[in-house]
Amino acid sequence: MTGRRRGREAAVTGRSIAPGDVLRLTRAASPQFVEPITVRVIREVPDRHTYHGWTWIEAYELDARGDAVAKRELFVLREGLHRLAGTPRQAPPARGTNPALRQAAPARGTSPARVR
Repeated sequence: MTGRRRGREAAVTGRSIAPGDVLRLTRAASPQFVEPITVRVIREVPDRHTYHGWTWIEAYELDARGDAVAKRELFVLREGLHRLAGTPRQAPPARGTNPALRQAAPARGTSPARVR
């Protein structure tokens, strides 16, 4: 799988790190990544002061299938980050699929404008 990704990576330098970006982290990003990992960015943490060229990100570590397996805060060198090209960002859940997102249905015989 690593060989297939090599041609589909793009360096992040000069571009902002956006929520939903899928990044490949190797030793170029930090010495801690002897074993490369793939993460999906939650957010970049701009309020932490760091050394020039370094940044903090919150991200989900992804397994080989692309499923989140751990939430992590990572201190990384921006120059060593590689965005995986062609990786779709996750779309928000469809309306009505999550009970917390469902809107209450209006009572029978009432106008939807009257329901709060």
